[in-house]
Amino acid sequence: MSDETASPPASTPTTRRRRGGLTFLRDVVIILVIALAVSFLVKTFVVRSFYIPSASMNDTLLVNDRILVDELTPKFGEYSRGDVVVFRDPGGWLPSTPSPQRPPIVEATDWLLSLVGLSAPDSDDHLIKRVIGTPGDHVVCCNALGQTEVNRVPLVEPYVKLAPGATAPAPVPYDITVPQGSLWVLGDNRNSSKDSRYNQDQPGKGFVPIDNVVGRAFLITWPFGRFGAIDFHHEVFAGVPSPETAP
Repeated sequence: MSDETASPPASTPTTRRRRGGLTFLRDVVIILVIALAVSFLVKTFVVRSFYIPSASMNDTLLVNDRILVDELTPKFGEYSRGDVVVFRDPGGWLPSTPSPQRPPIVEATDWLLSLVGLSAPDSDDHLIKRVIGTPGDHVVCCNALGQTEVNRVPLVEPYVKLAPGATAPAPVPYDITVPQGSLWVLGDNRNSSKDSRYNQDQPGKGFVPIDNVVGRAFLITWPFGRFGAIDFHHEVFAGVPSPETAP
């Protein structure tokens, strides 16, 4: 008796094409899922995208500029004078405005894009300003030349937008010491910025809790003509002593 074994039927070209198409589709889905997961993790823990809703930071940042915000600083570092930071409203800084109703498909699309950092639907709920005082700093406005002083050192601020013919912003007098765990922040467009100066009557007395800070803005990504790093102008504060050594 012969010892022959039956061989499996050969697959047809149609079957091979079908299997190849399914394999390709599976690989595409896996790549998309991995890309979305990586984008979500980066957006959640590393960087976020925001747009600029107001002119309070002109000319450093313009209305509708898109920026990237470093979220690692609040987790592993400290903020320095000159840093440009994005933060949640400490309470009473932003007017209460109802959100307009949008079609469900628009809401869903915006939500999906926000997961990977391509949309920033909560930009209107946040503010962006420049750090002038860090914990312990004594900040005063203004001296005889209209300059802000930090720990008795007057600041020469090239980033401040001035009215035509003016040599200093309109003075808003204050004399404060920044408490621990807080920041004192001002807009570069001093004459059009409702910043720490204008919120001293709020419960937080104009100070921004560091816990409210989302991160440090570091890059303009849109429009392409303005693409580039955001200047923190740390050199402006180079001569400011620490609060412990201030005279």
